[in-house]
Amino acid sequence: MKLHEIRPAKGATKKEKRLGRGEASGKGGTSTKGNKGHQSRSGFKNRRSHEGGQMPIQRRLPKRGFKNNNRVEYKVFNLGQIEQLIEKYGLQDFSPETLFINGLLARTDLVKILGNGELKTKINFRVNAVSEKAKLAIEAAGGTVEIVK
Repeated sequence: MKLHEIRPAKGATKKEKRLGRGEASGKGGTSTKGNKGHQSRSGFKNRRSHEGGQMPIQRRLPKRGFKNNNRVEYKVFNLGQIEQLIEKYGLQDFSPETLFINGLLARTDLVKILGNGELKTKINFRVNAVSEKAKLAIEAAGGTVEIVK
């Protein structure tokens, strides 16, 4: 075997497809793009929502509902849940900072307390919102409620 006799393995190399290089190449004329239409033109880009000229689905379907840009989303805790969390995590006070440290909510979440369930433990609350029923139950258990904005 000599250096000039070395060749790639059979089938390891392919010839480049040369488009638009005359009819004799078999890929001349339309360059494998078919006849006419915007897909055969230069600069064609296909968008995900494009349906080939058919009215797109986002325009066929009617608009529904209403989205309030000023809506305030709260992470809600009921008094029954709070009692369990105090036992599980040994919380001294109930605030967004302590909940974040224990991995119960994200740093930017707002906390609201609702009055479903019972609270037996005396604990201080620093929250963003509280229902009237929950506030009465917390104060009856000997705790305090501070609203933080």
